[in-house]
Amino acid sequence: MPATVFRNGSLVAELGSAAAPFASAGPVLVVADGKVVATGPGAAEAAAARPDAELVDLAGGTLVPAFGDGHAHLPQGGLEKLGPAIRGARDVAGIVAAVADWAAAHPEQEWIRGGSYDATLAPDGLFDARWLDEACPERPVVLHSWDYHTVWANSAALRRAGIDASTPEPALGRIPRRADGSPLGVLQEPGAVALLDAVAPPRSLAERVEAIRLATAAYAALGIAWAQDAWAEPADVAAYLAAAGQDALAIRVDLAQRADPAAWRSQRQPFAAARDRVQALGHPLLTARTVKFFVDGIVESHTASMLDDYSDRPGDRGLPNWSEAELVAAATAFDALGFQLHLHAIGDAANRLALDVFEAVERANGPRDRRPVIAHAHVLHPDDVPRFAALGVVANLQPLWARNDDVMRELTVPHLGPVRAEWQYSLRSLRDSGARLAFGSDWPVTSADWRPAAATAVLRRAPGHPEDAAWLPEQRVGILDVLDGYTHGTAWQAFAEDRRGRLAPGFDADLAWLDADPRTADPDALPALRIHGTWVAGRRRH
Repeated sequence: MPATVFRNGSLVAELGSAAAPFASAGPVLVVADGKVVATGPGAAEAAAARPDAELVDLAGGTLVPAFGDGHAHLPQGGLEKLGPAIRGARDVAGIVAAVADWAAAHPEQEWIRGGSYDATLAPDGLFDARWLDEACPERPVVLHSWDYHTVWANSAALRRAGIDASTPEPALGRIPRRADGSPLGVLQEPGAVALLDAVAPPRSLAERVEAIRLATAAYAALGIAWAQDAWAEPADVAAYLAAAGQDALAIRVDLAQRADPAAWRSQRQPFAAARDRVQALGHPLLTARTVKFFVDGIVESHTASMLDDYSDRPGDRGLPNWSEAELVAAATAFDALGFQLHLHAIGDAANRLALDVFEAVERANGPRDRRPVIAHAHVLHPDDVPRFAALGVVANLQPLWARNDDVMRELTVPHLGPVRAEWQYSLRSLRDSGARLAFGSDWPVTSADWRPAAATAVLRRAPGHPEDAAWLPEQRVGILDVLDGYTHGTAWQAFAEDRRGRLAPGFDADLAWLDADPRTADPDALPALRIHGTWVAGRRRH
């Protein structure tokens, strides 16, 4: 791969720093063999030594370290592009119409699967199978909710799975029912969703590889060069290996294999073998060093694990996926195999349990550089905030969620009540406590685009709506903190802070070319910031 010289623009070597950019009409950065060779004033001499280098004219734009996404679901995001486009539907009728149109255009598809719909379009997020029957009564239809913890199925799909009034409530799942006991049409959490998964035909390898290709290309178009795939099943690992072999990966990805509460003991050897297969491939963009645990569900479906009852459901404290003893045993076992631990925790009880588990793991296995991750950290009891820094836990939050949107008003706050509603997305409190922040998107739950998310973290409201009041404004953080969380923070999570997250000689050439410096942009204008190019290991991917 030839050397590349970037000229006629500005260079921001580290987005978490307020240092002035280096600007020049001449060279500002030189890349060779996938690494940064020279930056700033030294770039001119390095460029002169490479007269055959490719020249990139930044046209007055700004070159920055590429961004990372510390928590996402790439195959699911890519698969959404292959099914009915329901994400933009604004009512149930819109979803039904989109499914009907897609079904008519794809008569060869035995099952119709898509995602993801807005759960606020029906009261309490409860959708009726009969509504989908209007779109397609004969073929099974299964749609994922935006949260990917719930599916909505039509009557044909429920029949195929044998789900009826006599079906017992599954462990680790819920089946909302009509007054006569028949299933309404939505299935909540993995224990219930698995009843459908058991009878639905699996996606083909070709479909999965195409989904990964589409997903990683979408990330490259956003200036993102690394993502944590936070839910990899065995079929996904196989698809990533195939995608790597077909040069279908546009960015770096680390795979987090999902630990099953009912089967984790039998997963230990296969997980280690899958990691070894990925490592043996030696592909520079693919690793599999992480294990993912779903500690609980989500607030919006009353499945997040809470320390006290839900405000609108006395006696209900959610649906924990693990007992404390089993989670400690599983986490300790996978840690002993050298895996990084990545725990989904939403409720205050789930976050406390996750922190307790990390303490127990260190007691059992001794100290080492673990960098355990709590993803989402949605509702944090104030007493638990300082424990992140004390235990070296990476707080991976999704800044786009830190605003008073329809979901917050209609579902989240009524479920939590006024006191716990103020314990959400405690970005400033975590930062001030010394916790390591590494941001993510949870795509396709919400957008993979870091720009509106970064603006939301600064404003605590939707960008472009200055008339809206900031939500929990005391939890706002500065733009430098946010950009650091998307670059150095995600590099830290990836154990790559010594080679990614900033632009310096010897670092990987993971770069993004923007039309302006995001540190000085009006936060309301951040979503309009243009991304002209993305390089991963020195190769242009967008």
